[in-house]
Amino acid sequence: MAMGRRGSSQKQQEIWVAAADLPKSASHPFYQRLNQYLDDHGFDAYCEAKCRHFYAAKLGRPGLMPGIFFRLLMLGYFEGLDSERGITT
Repeated sequence: MAMGRRGSSQKQQEIWVAAADLPKSASHPFYQRLNQYLDDHGFDAYCEAKCRHFYAAKLGRPGLMPGIFFRLLMLGYFEGLDSERGITT
């Protein structure tokens, strides 16, 4: 491909995709009920409190909230995923 300018018909498409524009898949009723149960019983706040003493003093809490991390572990257990790689397949 030669160096030069692109013609007007070869404009680059936008890279940005808003999260609100992405399609939402339907979740399984079991996980809907499980999430409702965990929300009703304060699971996220409980996990945050229990994990707080593991946070670094300067850096603070890691990027993934503890409640979400443990929900993902439960998902992996229920679905029989042995590793993070199993989620991608």
